[in-house]
Amino acid sequence: MRLDALEPEDLDGHTIDELADYLDAGMLPADPSIDDSAACQNALAALVRLRQSSLGSLDAAAEQEAPADESWIGGVLANISLEARAGRDVPLRPSVPTERPVMTEGAIRSLVRTAGDVVPGVVIARCSLQGDVTLLDAPVRVLVELAIRAGTPIHATAEQVRQAVAETLAEQTDLVVEAVDVRVRDLLPPLPPRHDDGAVPGAPGAIDEEDPA
Repeated sequence: MRLDALEPEDLDGHTIDELADYLDAGMLPADPSIDDSAACQNALAALVRLRQSSLGSLDAAAEQEAPADESWIGGVLANISLEARAGRDVPLRPSVPTERPVMTEGAIRSLVRTAGDVVPGVVIARCSLQGDVTLLDAPVRVLVELAIRAGTPIHATAEQVRQAVAETLAEQTDLVVEAVDVRVRDLLPPLPPRHDDGAVPGAPGAIDEEDPA
């Protein structure tokens, strides 16, 4: 699976492929053009979360997953590339009248991904801020699209994501969040059995498909 078509201008001249290779190399030797780029750092953090969220390394996913899943992974990576852009300046509440503190839209999207991805059995596919985020106190809606691992309670997990995102934005931004809309757009296949102890990840608390939870 090649991702060279993704927009390098959104990542300060780099591609997702290059960032994945840099991550695989342990980020050594150090590359200041990546290390000093906020967009690249956001994308690297999202790549780490994507791998830790159960999809494994990108190469393994491309080899082992069905074509539909490979296409889905590519879509997630494309969104990471786009969302890593700085985007609009989002004002923060100043502590003194002469200050004009701001937070980039890309940094806020990274916060949303971080909050959502820590919920077990979830991979964030896309997140967006809807509304005029450039105006302090303007109402904003947050849309989070995600995939849930099969066997994970859908309604309860989506609510966990909604609460995690809402709490993170309330603590770390001054956005007036009117609503956090969570949309489940994909169901990922169950994880294979673990090789260390034979346990199946996600088995505790798993539900049958007909379970209304």
